[in-house]
Amino acid sequence: TADGGLPVMVFVHGGGFVAGSTRSALYDGSAFSRDGVVLVTLNYRLGIAGFLDIPGAPANRGLLDVVAALRWVRENVSAFGGDPDNVTLFGQSAGATVVGGILANPEAAGLFRRAIVQSGSGLGAFTSEQAARVTKAAAEELGIEPHTDAFAAISDERLVDAASRLTPIDLRTGTHHDPLLGLSPFGLVLDTQPAVSVGAGLSADVDLLVGTNTEEGNLYLVPVGTYATSTAADVDDTAARSHPKPAQLVETYHNTRPEASFGELRSAIMGDALFGAGSWALAGAHAAHPQSATFSYEFAWRSQALGGDLGATHTMELPFVFDIAELPQLAGEGALLGPDKPPADLATRMHEAWIRFARTGNPGWDQYDVARRTTMHIDIEWIQVDDPRSQERQAWA
Repeated sequence: TADGGLPVMVFVHGGGFVAGSTRSALYDGSAFSRDGVVLVTLNYRLGIAGFLDIPGAPANRGLLDVVAALRWVRENVSAFGGDPDNVTLFGQSAGATVVGGILANPEAAGLFRRAIVQSGSGLGAFTSEQAARVTKAAAEELGIEPHTDAFAAISDERLVDAASRLTPIDLRTGTHHDPLLGLSPFGLVLDTQPAVSVGAGLSADVDLLVGTNTEEGNLYLVPVGTYATSTAADVDDTAARSHPKPAQLVETYHNTRPEASFGELRSAIMGDALFGAGSWALAGAHAAHPQSATFSYEFAWRSQALGGDLGATHTMELPFVFDIAELPQLAGEGALLGPDKPPADLATRMHEAWIRFARTGNPGWDQYDVARRTTMHIDIEWIQVDDPRSQERQAWA
């Protein structure tokens, strides 16, 4: 462009470390371009190619692809009118967890100035022991020895097919639960969780916006019919798979949500196990270092899809961040945004807040610190709340 010096936003898509691409209509960057942002979307290696921990190969290859893209952006984005010194790295779901991993990666220092973690986790990495179980299972599925040369000789088609056959693998150990609750056998492999590394000072100079949706877990229960049929035993099982003191955890959620159905309780615990706990941990760890700013949000607008049960579930914020809530394919009883038209200005306002953060380092509300834990509750109305789910947050601390 003629202007130059535009803020740059680099987006990392989600998909459980096994799926997704920049071709999704959800990641249409037209609104960012319209509003003076150079948007970069990227693909990265997935599944076995990107995240299987193979002896003799670099770990977290999908994450390294994103770091390589950031280096390319640093060197080349000025040719597209972007400011290489004002890069915001943002991602959603698995992509947000990758962003958290990059915050904890010294190799990425200096490549970006700000980060946004949308429904990710700073506690979502597998240990080496857990990853080795997946590698063993993948090698057995393919009938090969678990080393680099053997995997390199397999066609991409066979790798993708083998990856689809790997779930579920029990990844619980004596000291660690499965951070992905069996939803994916692939993820970051780090013996120190990103939130711990950030707490130790990595990326202390990077501004951070982190948040989740209020009904994350619904996506994994409502579409398959298990939300309505959940029992007390299902709630207990979800807690046992995700927390060292499951009975205490369930009691906390019963106390904070006395009217909740078993489906609601199960969804709430699942959502916090996957995203909430790791987001709180990452925000708190980052806020301990005052040389940069930390901000928090929770997205609460409820889609009336699937009989009104889909709610403010995982991925629901994306059409609003990208300002594409008017897309026809997102509307309808079985579509993400449901049959009712979303509030006219919600996408405009949320999209603007993300751009404001990228441009200035402030999305338009108070910073998050460990004393107040100020969070913007985003719905038809936007309300700033201090520590909105204090008891549930502390149950995971």
